[in-house]
Amino acid sequence: MSRGVRVRVWGDLALFTRPEMKVERCSYDVITPSAARGILEAVYWHPGMKWVVDRIYVKNLIRFTSIRRNEVKSKVSASSALTVMNGGNKPLFISSRQEIVQRAAILLRDVDYVIEAHFDMTEHASDEDNPGKFKDIIMRRLRRGECYHTPYFGCREFPAKFELCEDDTVATEYQGVEKDLGYMLYDFDYTNPEDIQPMFFRAVLKDGVLEVRDQEVVR
Repeated sequence: MSRGVRVRVWGDLALFTRPEMKVERCSYDVITPSAARGILEAVYWHPGMKWVVDRIYVKNLIRFTSIRRNEVKSKVSASSALTVMNGGNKPLFISSRQEIVQRAAILLRDVDYVIEAHFDMTEHASDEDNPGKFKDIIMRRLRRGECYHTPYFGCREFPAKFELCEDDTVATEYQGVEKDLGYMLYDFDYTNPEDIQPMFFRAVLKDGVLEVRDQEVVR
């Protein structure tokens, strides 16, 4: 696949939050396709192309851990930001003890994935843009470890390491095992910017591989 690439990503902790958990955060069993796409876009993004995740290899066994974190209940208001921009002296941070709340989170630990993906050209590509140009840039950036910003596993506090995977086969710890992971977030439908809708799919892990292509999605 001339436009395809395999990228290994790994890290100590990951949190791909299930939307049905309202207060306490709980991670999906594996990385979501949208989170995998976000990691690839951190390495290289261009309006003339879009990433499409084909499959995800889960190299390590799925392990969970729990932590407690201090969070804030509210956000800095837009009016405060405008006041500062207009020369006011309102603080652009939340320092009130009443706004701090401690929440538990169930995270993944010792994660290691291989993301297999390709890219498609978009209508925003210029006359100078072509698949060969993009592929050369992507391969060069992966080999050098370059990225626009540090990729992360669900939350920015859980950074992801990455490298180009050039192995012919990817070894996983789930050989001969089929595991139904239930419904998982697939991506968001941006067709209507005024009403962005989440899409879900039935995730099944077969021999450590999560197939993402040609999946039936529900909204």
